[in-house]
Amino acid sequence: MTRWFRSALVPILAALLLSGCDFAGPQSALDPAGPIAQAQLDLFNWSLWLSALVMIGTFGVLAYVILRYRRGQRTDIPEQSHGNPKLEIALTIVPVIIVVMVAVPTVRTIFATEARVTPTEEDLVVKVTGYQWWWKFEYPEYGITTANELRLPTDRRVVLQLDSADVLHSFWVPRLAGKRDMIPNQGNQLTFTAPEAGTYYGQCAELCLGAHAYMKFRVISEEPAAFEAWADTFDIDGAQRVQADPQVQRGHQLFAQKGCTTCHRVDGYRGTTEVGTPEFPDLTNFGTRTTLGAAILPNTQENLEAWLRDPDDLKPGNYMPALWSEDDPDADEEIAAVAAYLLSLGTPDETEARAFVGGTHGDR
Repeated sequence: MTRWFRSALVPILAALLLSGCDFAGPQSALDPAGPIAQAQLDLFNWSLWLSALVMIGTFGVLAYVILRYRRGQRTDIPEQSHGNPKLEIALTIVPVIIVVMVAVPTVRTIFATEARVTPTEEDLVVKVTGYQWWWKFEYPEYGITTANELRLPTDRRVVLQLDSADVLHSFWVPRLAGKRDMIPNQGNQLTFTAPEAGTYYGQCAELCLGAHAYMKFRVISEEPAAFEAWADTFDIDGAQRVQADPQVQRGHQLFAQKGCTTCHRVDGYRGTTEVGTPEFPDLTNFGTRTTLGAAILPNTQENLEAWLRDPDDLKPGNYMPALWSEDDPDADEEIAAVAAYLLSLGTPDETEARAFVGGTHGDR
């Protein structure tokens, strides 16, 4: 009984371990949502089943030889032989056939999924730049720059032009397409289509030091009409409107007073005079985003206040400084106001009473 239990212990533990695997997780390449990811999964499955047949054949022959020619009660030496032309020819041809069966679909899939294309007018071109530790997405067709959330229309081919501003990064959305390296001054390209509306999880797949584990993003695929409506929210028309809520207006003032405009761009914050620099996340229409801190938290008032109070506590190693000291008596009120202002950007003004920047509620 004890011997039987010991023999069965390893398979039992392996089965329990495998039972914890989720093939349909949010970042599972085994649950494709686009033709590129599906082609890659098909190649993986083909190689897997072919490898399984090879293993079954190899270990089957090995088991047969061990059992058939085991010593047992025999004391004599079995008949010895040397050389078997038919067997040696078979052992040469069969591996060649197996290699060809793997190589042909592999090369065909590589050419089908990784070929560099020349974008057409029907394609959506997005320039993607990786920074330590966030993502910048630029839409030349719409004049939009945003961060950490890539919005796409369904059933439209997307051509991503990939670059890095500092170190090596790797763009990876497992359910839509495979990884693609982002190397400074070396433009790479990734092309895919997201046929179904939904949210897909992405991650930097190249160790880029510091807060690499927190360098996430979201790909939000939506119907073309919804995508166009989102793009229309960036039509600021020169000057940003600030909602009439007193807390929002207070946050708008603090956004400049606390030095946020030194780094972060908000389209129309000072009319036609730009604020911020391209090396930091663009916060235009920040309120339309679903996450913050490069997709590490849902974009809520509570989480945003926690982020503003101590960014390093939520994302260790990032470059965002804490703007309020621990003993600042006004910290809670001011942090809440700045969070309210940021969450108002790009969202409807329920009060329908607004003031233009430069007027009553300008940048003071």
